[in-house]
Amino acid sequence: MHHHGYLWVGPKADFDCEALRRPPCHEPPSVAAATEFTTVDLPPIETAYWLIKPRALVRGTWNEPKEAACWLGERLAEYAPRFASEADRDTAYLARLVDRAAERLRGGADTSYGFYLGRPSYLSLAAVTCSPNRSRPELACPVA
Repeated sequence: MHHHGYLWVGPKADFDCEALRRPPCHEPPSVAAATEFTTVDLPPIETAYWLIKPRALVRGTWNEPKEAACWLGERLAEYAPRFASEADRDTAYLARLVDRAAERLRGGADTSYGFYLGRPSYLSLAAVTCSPNRSRPELACPVA
């Protein structure tokens, strides 16, 4: 088991476009719907579906949950000065998020966090467990 990190920053209006963040739901999906979902860089609504996005979107890969959580913590510290909410910038709060992420990843679960930045921007961070993913074991690893 290992973990992949994903980061997206962009306009909140793009993030709100849920149709582009949902995998195709019909079996089999239309080629256009499947292609659009898998090529757009928007965070998927279900975190595990990051695994079917382009390999180039993987920001890091770690064998240990603690390493993946550390990466999340570094990204949180990097973006915290831009968080729209002062409460979200609290270092104790951010440390708790990192601790929770490490715990979830140790258990094989995915972790994702989202924060409003200076309007109208949004930050999405995720650490996704791979080989296998607990919630979607049928999804292949993008870096295999």
